[in-house]
Amino acid sequence: MAQLILHSLFEQNQYKPEEVLGIVGQPKSIDRVVNQFPAELSVVHSNDLKANNAWDSPVKLLAIKPQNLHQITEKISSDRTFSQDEKPLLISVLAGVKLAKLQILFPSHVCVRAVPNAPAIVGAGLTGLAWGDGISIEQKLLVERIFNPTSEVFQLPEDQLDAFLALTSSGPAYLALIAESLADGAVAVGLPRNLATKLTNLTLEGTSLLLKQKDLHPGELKDMVASPAGTTIRALRHLEEQGVRSALIEAVVLAAKKSRELSEN
Repeated sequence: MAQLILHSLFEQNQYKPEEVLGIVGQPKSIDRVVNQFPAELSVVHSNDLKANNAWDSPVKLLAIKPQNLHQITEKISSDRTFSQDEKPLLISVLAGVKLAKLQILFPSHVCVRAVPNAPAIVGAGLTGLAWGDGISIEQKLLVERIFNPTSEVFQLPEDQLDAFLALTSSGPAYLALIAESLADGAVAVGLPRNLATKLTNLTLEGTSLLLKQKDLHPGELKDMVASPAGTTIRALRHLEEQGVRSALIEAVVLAAKKSRELSEN
């Protein structure tokens, strides 16, 4: 996700590669990251002395595994002090790590939680933002500019981020499972695999556009398609009998619960 965000920032000319310092946790990751960006981008291992320079920068993007958070310690230079209005910005995309914990770990920073999702890769993402205490209007605008090129941005109370994650960040996996299952069904009744997959993807895309552009409630679209005693209503009856609706509801609920559990660790 950090690499995706950097690519978009460079494409939008919001930052120049020479203005960014990338820090990775594994030395073997350096070459892989460097090969994807302009040569002017500096990437170092976290044990490199140059990594300390990042702490004096005005904006930091924290994109690591939540379980590795304990390995990072704030290291503001002793000759660098920040007033309340000058506090640097730390943007975290770590699932389940609350603002209160971030503020304890990074007391010299203003913290922001961001929850992006995978469709940001194709510029169709959704990102939820929750603001930490003391953030300025200018900093909020800066954060929005970082995510706007790849996502539609939603400002949310932090207590809604778990639900936002369960729906939008985990949601693509639910839909991918549904898409795979639908394509398998089409193969089972005679379509070639490639065609079944293509038709499934196009059906999902078209349905999404129809719901969005016509501002339809999903129930309205279902009723439009399901004619009396027809093929669709028979299939829908089977889905209801199998508990598909309940399973999808519980998938979102359980994902949100897991996100909350991560924040308690």
